[in-house]
Amino acid sequence: MPHIVTKSKKAVTDTLLKCAENIVLIGFMGAGKSTVGRELAKRTGRFFLDADALIESAAGREVASIFKQEGEEAFRALEKESARWMAECVRGSVISTGGGMPTVVKRLKDIGIVVYLKLPFRKIVERIDAKERASRPLFADMNRAEELFEKRERIYEEQAQITVDADGPVERILEDILKALGSLR
Repeated sequence: MPHIVTKSKKAVTDTLLKCAENIVLIGFMGAGKSTVGRELAKRTGRFFLDADALIESAAGREVASIFKQEGEEAFRALEKESARWMAECVRGSVISTGGGMPTVVKRLKDIGIVVYLKLPFRKIVERIDAKERASRPLFADMNRAEELFEKRERIYEEQAQITVDADGPVERILEDILKALGSLR
């Protein structure tokens, strides 16, 4: 009879949870969702999925083009559709949402553990250079962008299961997220 080594119940549970749970990053444009998401995926052995890149791939064109040709409403419909797909089909991933996804997808926690990368608007503006702002449709009017930020901030806070201060080095942000995730178990 072969010798069978079994892991502790906690080790098996932790492995299953790692494979099943997604970590969903939310926050305003420029808060660092993609940067932190890629590093968090590496650190936790998960895949990284950028929701905007997923939509671009499915639509065959860039977000800015969708906004320009079909309008924001059409883009938000694509966000809802991609969220349904992620909730049903994606496991074991870190997902970076678009900044507006939490406003149209009311139950992001159906996709995974929702982490809000909180950063003041002035810090976001400092992080994003003029060229990058030009590529982001909702930054075309800075006053409107700030109003949008203020409106969305409440929604991010309502959706989040974890809120992390995103004003600092990526390494510290990762440590804060991992610590908070550990406390949820």
